[in-house]
Parts: sequence; C-alpha cells; structure tokens
Amino acid sequence: MIVALGADHRGFKLKEELRRWLAARGHEPIDFGPDSDDRVDYPDYAFKVARAVARQRADRGILVCSTGIGMAIAANKVRGVRAALVDSVRLARLSREHNDSNVLCLGADVISADRARRIAGIWLATGFAGGRHAGRLAKIARQR
Repeated sequence: MIVALGADHRGFKLKEELRRWLAARGHEPIDFGPDSDDRVDYPDYAFKVARAVARQRADRGILVCSTGIGMAIAANKVRGVRAALVDSVRLARLSREHNDSNVLCLGADVISADRARRIAGIWLATGFAGGRHAGRLAKIARQR
C-alpha cells in the first residue's frame, strides 16, 4: 500500500518512526515532510498529504502533529478526504469500517510510538464495511 506521510515539527519524530515501520512491513511510504523538527505550519503538510490521497497518488495518508486535531481539520478541507483523529485501536477499526477514513491523524503528544504503530496497523488492515455506511458517506460527499 502507498501511504503518504506528513507532520509538523511536533510530530516529526513519530512520523519518522512510522515511515521506517511502514517500509519494514512492505508498504511504500511517501514522505511529504518536514525533514527536521524545525518549526513549520501543520496545514502545509496536511494539504500535501490530503491532496495526494484525493488525487489517488497514495492509497492512504497518515498525519502527525502534537494533538492530531489541527491536521484533521486541515485535511478534511480537501474534497474526497475523510480524515479521522484516532487515539485507540477501537477507533482505528471503526473509522475504517464505518467511515472509510483515508487519512489517519495522530497526536504525538497524546499517544506513544508503540500505540501509534498498533493503531496504524489496524487502520491499514481494516476494510470498509459498506452497506448502510456507504449511504451515509454519500450524504456527506454531496455537501461539499
């Protein structure tokens, strides 16, 4: 799976850990930056990752900032993106099964690297359930 990655300065370290972890599991990470923990603005990276997913240059995206909140807000501004802020394995599974989320947002100050890897693993492995959930997503898509 091709996975677009992005972060801000607060999420840089966790993004780097996830990039290595994804590659070790056979995924193809595309790193949209940043390249250091120097201060940057999170929307710049959220938009890069979200556009890559929306334009189907990546299958999914993962964004990391201090809380994940800003990344989720910014990424959801891009048409075709369903970004979910997740802090548990249960929410990772449900965000895929029920909401077909295509961008995972994580808070580096909120969860450990180990928990982030577990969340990402479940999120990447879980499919969309479809059915009644598909109709709900269609209603959301029509509002943009």
